Amino acid sequence: MEQGDSLRWDLDRICRGVAKGLRICADFAEEGIASIATDGWAVDYVRLGDDGQPLENPFCYRDERTVAAENEVARLISRERLYQLTGIQFLRLNTLYQLYADKLAGKNSGARWMNLPEFVAHQLGGIPAAEFTNATHTQLVRLGTQEWSREIFGALGLDVAAAPPIVPTGAVLGRLTGSLASLAAFRDTILLAPACHDTASAIAGIPAHDDDWAFISSGTWSLVGTVLDRPCVTPESFRENFTNLGGVGGQVCFLKNVNGLWLLQRCVQHWQSQAHSWTAAELAEEAAKLPPPDGLLDVDDPDLLLPGDMPERINVQRRRRGLKPLAPGHGSGPAYANLIFHSLAARYAEVLKTAAAVTGKKFKRLYIVGGGGRNRLLNRLTAENTGLEVHVGSPENATIGNFAVQLAALERGSAAAGGVSRETVSRWAESLCASPLVTSNR
Repeated sequence: MEQGDSLRWDLDRICRGVAKGLRICADFAEEGIASIATDGWAVDYVRLGDDGQPLENPFCYRDERTVAAENEVARLISRERLYQLTGIQFLRLNTLYQLYADKLAGKNSGARWMNLPEFVAHQLGGIPAAEFTNATHTQLVRLGTQEWSREIFGALGLDVAAAPPIVPTGAVLGRLTGSLASLAAFRDTILLAPACHDTASAIAGIPAHDDDWAFISSGTWSLVGTVLDRPCVTPESFRENFTNLGGVGGQVCFLKNVNGLWLLQRCVQHWQSQAHSWTAAELAEEAAKLPPPDGLLDVDDPDLLLPGDMPERINVQRRRRGLKPLAPGHGSGPAYANLIFHSLAARYAEVLKTAAAVTGKKFKRLYIVGGGGRNRLLNRLTAENTGLEVHVGSPENATIGNFAVQLAALERGSAAAGGVSRETVSRWAESLCASPLVTSNR
């Protein structure tokens, strides 16, 4: 939501929504609910006061305050050194730049903070924590460890004491407390840390074996990459700006952020503001009738990552490239969708080709998970551009991965304090993906 001149999350609304959902679960439960685990998007965080309550609504990562912060951080610590220390790709939305933007704005850098999924768990009764997979996306975790990089905190003048302790995936965070705990279904419910980064959960929910597969977690963003057993921080991975995000069981989600269906979402929102509406399904159906566009978008153009009039942002790029702009009205919706889908599929192929070259892998299969997997046209174009065997998973693969971690942690019992194994999570994910409830919703 817009709050003054900034983009913020409505924290009360998020927490009310979580509580409402849990009450509905309690109504449906035929027996006690063993555990709750929260995952969500990475990088955004909540600042806490001495009473443990939020100081303000958290910023949205798309807020432009991090533009200046990114430039200042580069002056204090080199990109090469940051990559050596963290293995994380350079995105101005990363928590590192947001925390430094707080400093530039004169905010109290000593105020404790927690990323949003862990904050929600904290509100339910959990201890303050940063789950490992989510912590890595801050660009503040020392590569190959589960520790904050004191060198980075020191170089930027940030207070490491304000950061929460890092806990492993599957850790027990406490017991559900508050009014929800009075419901019969929640009387013995514990709080667990899944892969709190929803992308890590979605990848953990892919029932794939061997070493010949890649993934696209497709939604507002497209996370394109593969799973590694150890980080890859070669000069090539640095040059290509690949990231080494924490994965379940110590694995590495080696990937690149690609601007995803945000492009289409913002176009639709713009047309809705003019009292015209399209659904994504309608646009995909109409776009499938059109020939390929006369040129492709650079979908990762920084200008296309920002909110605003997306059809005009697209046309600005087309004019810059000497192409005729598309008609701005909603009647040209299929043409915009066609351009976006073809451009995304081409970018996916480019990223996967580079990932294979950097890691030495040979991909045969491509798993597409997340809501974007419902887009049959985009899936077909992706298969044609990559030449890979495409498998479409659940739109809710992050939920599958979340459940798989919970089941693995519950299976281990008290031993889950040390985290869960990738083998156990994979076994549970495979079982969940085979269930009628999941297969009927693909």
